[in-house]
Amino acid sequence: MTAEAHLSSHTFSRLDRSKLGVWWWTTDQVLLGVTAALILLGVLLQFGTSPAAAARLGIAWPFHFAVRQCVFGLGGAAILISTAMLSPKGVRRAAFFIYIVSILAMCALPLMGHAAKGATRWVEISGFTLQPSEFMKPALVVLIAWMFAEGQKGEGVPGVSIAFGLYAVAVILLLMEPDIGQTVLITAAFGAAFWMAGVPMSWVMVMGSLAIAGLSSTYFLFQHVATRVHSFMDKDKSDTSQVHRAAEAIAAGRMFGRGPGEGIMKTHVPDMHTDFAYSAAAEEYGLWLSLLIISLFAILVIRGLYRAMKLADPFEQVAAAGLFVLVGMQAFINVAVNLALVPTKGMTLPFISYGGSSTLAMGLTLGFALALTSRRPGAYATADSLAKAGVFE
Repeated sequence: MTAEAHLSSHTFSRLDRSKLGVWWWTTDQVLLGVTAALILLGVLLQFGTSPAAAARLGIAWPFHFAVRQCVFGLGGAAILISTAMLSPKGVRRAAFFIYIVSILAMCALPLMGHAAKGATRWVEISGFTLQPSEFMKPALVVLIAWMFAEGQKGEGVPGVSIAFGLYAVAVILLLMEPDIGQTVLITAAFGAAFWMAGVPMSWVMVMGSLAIAGLSSTYFLFQHVATRVHSFMDKDKSDTSQVHRAAEAIAAGRMFGRGPGEGIMKTHVPDMHTDFAYSAAAEEYGLWLSLLIISLFAILVIRGLYRAMKLADPFEQVAAAGLFVLVGMQAFINVAVNLALVPTKGMTLPFISYGGSSTLAMGLTLGFALALTSRRPGAYATADSLAKAGVFE
């Protein structure tokens, strides 16, 4: 065996103590593999929807969006790997910095934001558009988990009050854009973190009631919300409604689909490569791929929550669980919209839908989650530590 081959055979061996080697062996391989599969699926599926989207927008190169998604996928993977190597303290510091920058960018949107589809949610930088709220979401989840944990220590830190303040600032700025879908998403993640932090059930019920009341009020406060609800409820308008066309695409795919690139609905639905990428995949590949995508997200969320619940540190436990809930809720809402179960929300399917901000921010989200659930010394509760804490008493 040559020296090069000998060196190659020991790459990422358990004796490799480099930072990358340690990360590889301490990271959950199942979660990492599922995430990689979703990124690859997202890139591959864009080659089917990109030609129709490019033609509709007058772009000469048919694979414009597919190639861009390749770049976004590589960027999301790079962010995931780099953030997954962080320590819990590093995750908190990164989340604090990202939250501040994202909030400042969201504050600047009314002055320098890029408007599209009746909302101002994007910042345009050298021809690329970034959506600050996408990066704010995982940072907010980490920070509120940190504040809940600090508040439970009883050292005079008003953790719960600070967490509510961080959440309120985010909600106000999202409603100013307006972005109701993201508001619903961070409210669900905040509620999950609130419940997992061990607060009294009466508080959880009060917050749930307020959240339902707030969501209901958007019907009266925002005209586009009322329009979407009316369009969803009026089945006679299904011929002109994206959400009903997407559901028709899923039904047309049946078990094995029309065939790669043979989808018809992508020529009629403007957002088939973004918000309705799930429908495009179902039409061209059939029910088996639809179920595979759902199964991948189910494995990601269930295994992630299982590992999060075994963590010994309250902050790490709540933050990791909240991040996996964030991913799961976003996937659930997107699929529900595609199945015409709820009105359209303008929300992407993580890694599957086309979009730079969504893909990069989802890499950040799962990077944080993988960092917190890595197998570090003392990270996971043992029977002895639970007994000392009085859990078995």
